Amino acid sequence: MATTIVAHAQISRDEYIRKYQLLAIEEMGRSGIPASIKMAQAILESGDGNSELARKSNNHFGIKCKSGWKGQKVYYDDDERGECFRKYKSVQESFIDHTNFLVSSPRYAFLFKLAPNDYKGWARGLKQAGYATARHYDNTLIKLIEDNKLDRLDYKQTFNPLVAQAFNKNSGMAGGLSINPYNQRQIIKVNNIEAVLASASDTYEIIAQGLGIDVWELYKFNDQPSGYVPRQNEVIYIEAKNRRTKRKLEYHTVEPGETMHYISQLYGIKLKPLYRRNRMKQGEQPQPGEVIHLRKKKSR
Repeated sequence: MATTIVAHAQISRDEYIRKYQLLAIEEMGRSGIPASIKMAQAILESGDGNSELARKSNNHFGIKCKSGWKGQKVYYDDDERGECFRKYKSVQESFIDHTNFLVSSPRYAFLFKLAPNDYKGWARGLKQAGYATARHYDNTLIKLIEDNKLDRLDYKQTFNPLVAQAFNKNSGMAGGLSINPYNQRQIIKVNNIEAVLASASDTYEIIAQGLGIDVWELYKFNDQPSGYVPRQNEVIYIEAKNRRTKRKLEYHTVEPGETMHYISQLYGIKLKPLYRRNRMKQGEQPQPGEVIHLRKKKSR
């Protein structure tokens, strides 16, 4: 498995677990693969999300192409030179494909007879089935789980206390079902566009999973780059913004510190049309006191 790490702004293990734990829990509910095992494999194979394969290709499990892979491909030196690895559009796709990879292969079929909280059995079974060539792969997974208390995830206890409280409120849910701790998230509307407010522990991945939408859509709807982490109480649009505001909202006078993106989010209008309407170049920012046109194109 490829885990080459290059110099860049790295995230910590705690941050990685906090960011992606709900994906692991969701996939446990869908398949029976222990969330602890999935997180431990992701941590190990992706170098806490810092490997080049994870950062550039969203491949967090080091899964190679194999003969049936129809998606995008990248090539890295691993056990051999220039080996083919799968490339994904999002981290969520990687977690889902890891599940599908294990479920669809006969070599891993015996694992699904184990209890979903038997992480030691799963770790040894993955080593036995040849998931990785590392000699002590199973012991490494077990140590990762126990050192980071990842076994709590197998009982739907998340790393973050605030998120754990959300799970506890849903005590009526059946234990074997995939759970959504944010199914009571309040939906607000801005410019007739549905949105939610980010909590202190939110990421786009958590919001997308809780609402049953693809994470790439959230990034697109909110004009944010992949990996952006929202601030508490930040408005996150969960559907595409409008091209313009309502009739009574024609203009906005810029206050100090405001950007075009801020104005776009404030009024629920798409960023690119807002730039064009004001005859500005992408990335250009307004000056305090400047009047921004929200509906009609600015005259020359």
